[in-house]
Amino acid sequence: MPTWIEVIIRTLVAVVILFLITKMLGKRQVSQLSLFEYITGITIGSLAAYVSLELDSSWHLGIISLLVWGGVSLGIEFLQLKSKKARDLIDGKATVLIQKGKILEDELKKERITTDELLELLRKKDVFQVADVEFAVMEPSGDMSVLLKKENRPLTAKDLDITVGSEDEPKTVIMDGKMMSEGLLASGFQQEWIHRELEKLGVELEEVFLGQVDSMGQLQIDLYDDQLEVPKRNQALLLLATLKQCEADLTTFALSTQNEIAKDQSEYCARRMTQVVKEVSPYLKR
Repeated sequence: MPTWIEVIIRTLVAVVILFLITKMLGKRQVSQLSLFEYITGITIGSLAAYVSLELDSSWHLGIISLLVWGGVSLGIEFLQLKSKKARDLIDGKATVLIQKGKILEDELKKERITTDELLELLRKKDVFQVADVEFAVMEPSGDMSVLLKKENRPLTAKDLDITVGSEDEPKTVIMDGKMMSEGLLASGFQQEWIHRELEKLGVELEEVFLGQVDSMGQLQIDLYDDQLEVPKRNQALLLLATLKQCEADLTTFALSTQNEIAKDQSEYCARRMTQVVKEVSPYLKR
C-alpha cells in the first residue's frame, strides 16, 4: 500500500476515535477544563498525531493508548460525580478573594493573582470599584463570581414588590428558508399562520434566513439579503397588543399582591384599561 494512502487511512481512524472519545467525555468549554482534563486533551492530541504519521509497524499501539486515556478520563468523570473529595482533589476548590468588601491578600498570594489581575477580572464582570463588591470568589475553572453590595445591585421587580409573569424563550420556526417542525410544535402555531405573517410582510419563505416567534406571539425574521429591510409591522395592531398586555399585567398584579391598597388601585386601572381597549379596538383594527 502506498505510504500516502496509509497516512490517510490512519488519520481517518484517529479522527473517528477522537470524535467517539470526545462524545463520551461530554461537552465542556476550554475554560471549564480541570487540570487533568487539560493534560488529557494534550496527550490525546499527541497520540492522534502519532497514529497518523508514525510509519512503523507499531502504530496500532497508539490506538490502544488513545482508548486507555479515553477510558481513564471517563472513569475519573464518573468518580467525580460520585465523590466530593475526588472533585476537590482533581478540580480544586473555589477560593474567596473578597469577603464583606475586604480583599483577602493571603488568598491572592495562594492563587498567585496580582492586584492588576484582580481588577481585570472584576472589570470583566462590569465592576470597576472594589468598594462596590460584597463577595468575590475564584472558581476552579479560573472564572470569577461576584456579588455586589446590596445598594449597588440593579433594582428588580421583586424589590418593588411587583409580580411579573414568566417569559418564554423565542421559538425558532424558520431556518435557512425552511420551516422547522420542532419549533412550530413548541410555539403552538401552524405553517398556515407563518405563511400569513410572511404574506403580510411581503416576504417569501425562501428569503428568510432566520425566523423566531417571541413571547408575545410575534414573528421576527432576518432576511438573506442584508440590503433589504424587513417591512414594518402594522403599528396600530402592535399598539393594541401592548394595551392588552398592560391589561393582563394589571390583572395579574391585582390577583397576586397582598397589599390591599395596591390591589384596589390595580383592579381600578385594569377596569379602565379594559374599557380603553374596548373603545379603541375598532379603530386600531382597521
